[in-house]
Amino acid sequence: MLPGLPPARRRLRAVRHQLRRRRRLIAATLAALAVLSALRTLAPPAPPTVEVLVAARDLPSGALIGEDDLVGRAWPADLAPDAAATSPAGRVLAAPIARGEVVTDVRLVGPRLAPAGETVVPVRLPDAGMAALLKAGDEVDLLATDPGTGASTVVARDVTVLATPTGVPEGPAGGSGGALVVVGASATEATGIAGAALTQFLTVSWSH
Repeated sequence: MLPGLPPARRRLRAVRHQLRRRRRLIAATLAALAVLSALRTLAPPAPPTVEVLVAARDLPSGALIGEDDLVGRAWPADLAPDAAATSPAGRVLAAPIARGEVVTDVRLVGPRLAPAGETVVPVRLPDAGMAALLKAGDEVDLLATDPGTGASTVVARDVTVLATPTGVPEGPAGGSGGALVVVGASATEATGIAGAALTQFLTVSWSH
């Protein structure tokens, strides 16, 4: 300490000394803040976003979508799919979907799932094990078997499997459970399939 100086003067001199030592650091900090402020001013505004529904977890083909399978995400408006589903809960997936993927109408069983000119037809197969062998995209023939005579006829050829069930229960042919498979067929075939399903057992055959 300098002798003869009042305490207040000594403190002031000490503060000035510290400021002189740190002025470069202070100047650099102020310059960085000025650059950051300029960048924020010149940066383009954030792109507009829209709310979409994405899968909260990996979901297999044939899964019935529940509310807890979905989560909302902000998505860039110019990247959001036009076919993004707005209320997919309670519907069935026609194809697997990965966690974080936008759920679209074309992935769901419904009118938009079938190719142009075809109708979406649910088919209950009495043999759940047979349904477990199918996968979306398979082309199969549908056969109707009379339970009394055992005679079989083809009711639709080369129909496309659109969705298959998951967690298919084991059950014998003709059991009360069976499994539901969704196919795409022409309007004429759809009528024949629906009629045959009322009185006969439906089965499938296909070749690879």
